[in-house]
Amino acid sequence: MDLHPGEKIIFEGRPSWRSILGFYVVGLIVAVVAGGIAKVADQTSTGVIAFVVIFAIVVVVGFLKRIGTSYTITSERLHIRRGLLSRSVQQTKLERVQNVNTEQSFFERVLQIGTVDFDTAGTDDSDFTFAGVANPEEVVRAVDVAQRAAEATGAATV
Repeated sequence: MDLHPGEKIIFEGRPSWRSILGFYVVGLIVAVVAGGIAKVADQTSTGVIAFVVIFAIVVVVGFLKRIGTSYTITSERLHIRRGLLSRSVQQTKLERVQNVNTEQSFFERVLQIGTVDFDTAGTDDSDFTFAGVANPEEVVRAVDVAQRAAEATGAATV
């Protein structure tokens, strides 16, 4: 992310590995089932090989999915970047953020992850969220700090 002159990074992060734990569990179950079917069908070590290959693919896909997403809060903007090969970038000015909401299911609270949803002025973009972040309260605090600093700077220059 290219910063504007005087712009500072306040928060930078990615979805937590804990946010894709469900994906890994489902992948493990699929790998075990596929390995069991291969073992029954072919009485050799094909079952073990099938399990290892499928689970390795699940681990790599989960890892790439996680590192392909980054969240940044600066003194001026919110920025979301998704993708490794193809790229999607979403950003908004900090002054446009009206509400910051967090959401955590029971399991997300246990895993200490959550989703932070930003409501912005004048847009219908309902998908401006930092999903699966560790300590969502830290993200909310970072936005609050950035907004207060921007207000103080704006009041000082007027």
